[in-house]
Amino acid sequence: MLQLWLEIPALLGYLKGQTFHKPFSKEEEAACIERFLGGDEQARLDLIERNMRLVAHVVKKFHPKHEQLDDYISIGTIGLMKAVESYTPDKKTRLATYAARCIENEILMHLRTQKKVQKDVSLFEPIGTDKDGNALQIRDLLQCDEESATEKIEHKEHVAQLYHYLHMLDERELEIVTLRYGLNQQDALTQKEIAARLNISRSYVSRIEKRALIKLYQLYKRDQKSIE
Repeated sequence: MLQLWLEIPALLGYLKGQTFHKPFSKEEEAACIERFLGGDEQARLDLIERNMRLVAHVVKKFHPKHEQLDDYISIGTIGLMKAVESYTPDKKTRLATYAARCIENEILMHLRTQKKVQKDVSLFEPIGTDKDGNALQIRDLLQCDEESATEKIEHKEHVAQLYHYLHMLDERELEIVTLRYGLNQQDALTQKEIAARLNISRSYVSRIEKRALIKLYQLYKRDQKSIE
């Protein structure tokens, strides 16, 4: 459930460093898609990595301010992940064409939500899907209303997993992630708001946030390997 959210920090390296993989040829892409549809997890990651340049291309069309770039990249990457996971060959178009639309739609949805509620949308970003295939958001792990007994147990397990990882961060990392994603019943804050509250620079907040998310990602991947 947390995989989508936790994979983003590692994938951001492609955009920040502009170290893009060469796109697949039509034949290579078709073969990789076939492996992914057959359950090959590495094929899914390969499809995402080989199309990361699309995120940069689409984000540039929105001309984000420097301080907005991280959010746009994260949201665009989510759009790419969702495109890869929902794409099938019967769509009669190349994955890149389909993914570009998904990336753009994800950013547009973010902008509409941001304009409507006038607050950071981190809690509303998809991090996976529930048992029915519906989008699962960070806020869904932190609050639940009408649920079956099984769903409540699953919910508690996901919350426990999330907070287990969080408490392996150092004090400053935990503080910033908590403020940034509105954990512990607090309102989510932007990096700029956190910087003002803690009397530090926004760039410093950004560095700590990335470091914390990468650490969470590494912990998650470690546990996944132990399960396998």
